Amino acid sequence: MSTGTPLFDTVIRNGTVATAADVFRSDVGIRGGRIVALGEGLGGGAREIDASGMYVLPGGIDAHCHLDQPKAEGLAAAGSVMADDFLSGSRSAIFGGTTTIVPFAVQHRGQSVVAAVEDYHRRAAGKAYCDYAFHLIVSDPSEKVLREELPQLITSGYTSVKVYMTYEAMRISDRQILDVLDVTREHGALAMIHAENFECISWLTEKLEAAGKTAPRYHATSRPQAVEREATHRAIALSEVVSARLLIVHVSGGEAITEIRRGRERGVPIFAETCPQYLFLSEEDLDQPGFHGAKCVCSPPPRDKGNQEVVWRGIEDGLFDIFSSDHAPYRFDENGKLRHGPDAPFRKVANGIPGLETRAPLLFSEGFMAGRIDLCRFVALNSANSAKLYGMYPRKGTIAVGADADIAIWDPQRQVTIRNEMLHHNVDFTPYEGRTLQGWPVTVMVRGELVCQDGELLGRPGYGEFIARRSSARDIQDRSAEAAWI
Repeated sequence: MSTGTPLFDTVIRNGTVATAADVFRSDVGIRGGRIVALGEGLGGGAREIDASGMYVLPGGIDAHCHLDQPKAEGLAAAGSVMADDFLSGSRSAIFGGTTTIVPFAVQHRGQSVVAAVEDYHRRAAGKAYCDYAFHLIVSDPSEKVLREELPQLITSGYTSVKVYMTYEAMRISDRQILDVLDVTREHGALAMIHAENFECISWLTEKLEAAGKTAPRYHATSRPQAVEREATHRAIALSEVVSARLLIVHVSGGEAITEIRRGRERGVPIFAETCPQYLFLSEEDLDQPGFHGAKCVCSPPPRDKGNQEVVWRGIEDGLFDIFSSDHAPYRFDENGKLRHGPDAPFRKVANGIPGLETRAPLLFSEGFMAGRIDLCRFVALNSANSAKLYGMYPRKGTIAVGADADIAIWDPQRQVTIRNEMLHHNVDFTPYEGRTLQGWPVTVMVRGELVCQDGELLGRPGYGEFIARRSSARDIQDRSAEAAWI
């Protein structure tokens, strides 16, 4: 100290720090991209940040987003172009307080999963503003994939594998799901599943089209809660047979929630994710005039407004472990939602909505600031539980000595009305247009570097690093073992 040399690269002072377990007043000392000290009255930093009146939180982890993802033939989005790549998608993420993203490396049928991962690394190279990892999507579980490629990739840090029960181009049979679950169990990976009954959806869609009911609002009619309930029940049963850990992604409604509760009562290790669209959108948003309902076409679809409260209860009482955006960025133009024209049948509308930047602010405002959840629960849903589930904890998802200095400083007094022109994605709309939120991230750091502050982009493309993840099996054996699982 006598030489005047700062002890830290950065010190964040006077803020209220929160993790998934505690809320406390502390300065945060950062050096070499890591948190190296917590305490009051820390020594000097080359950079000093005054966080008086603000919350100093772990950077968000959006563990379910789609960026620059090639589409297989047979999907509604085939031929449509994702508006966001790793450059614009990660830029949008950091402005929403998210410092780690986990999109998907997709194996299409006949393709090697290793080749899909290599392709996705090329797509990400030199672009990301924040750190990133990849989930694997398996649509063709051949013997080579099951016995060679998946074990090799899991060992190399790709420790989550997603499968589909719907979409002609992506779905696999129950027998194939069992095979994939068996591999994830054996090698300590986490299986993720999109649970909707393909046969029911196809049958209902054909009936609706024969009756001329093809407008966007009928997308919800073609995918009632029953098809999600049945598939969720079946997915849980399959995981129970194999004794594999399973995450049900983008749970939309009370009927699937009931199946998850029942499975947990039997001791099945099931985890659950939901998304903003099931808290803030409803089937009424699919019935906007001028084909604008297509903007809210996603799967599962938003349910009725009463169901929003059921999902909120799952947020409040611990049913849901993580809160992700399922960001699927298609513009409302001829390259995206209107690829097949302004009167296309709902089954040909590109499936998905944007949400990387708005995900965490929506939950902070309407969850924490509205008094539905406390600050520790917000941190758990926004970052800590994803870090644990996906093998990044405690490097990510917490504020602790030794953790990466991924930090978002939130101003609870900042009131923001969401307008698409203020967002940093490449999509030409947001489904949350005009919604006023209380609280917003004003300063964001990734591994100790300021990447945005007070609306100004300070980061650089390519700063984000790929995160090779470890098995999370030990972290999440018992959902009640740590305070984050509440």
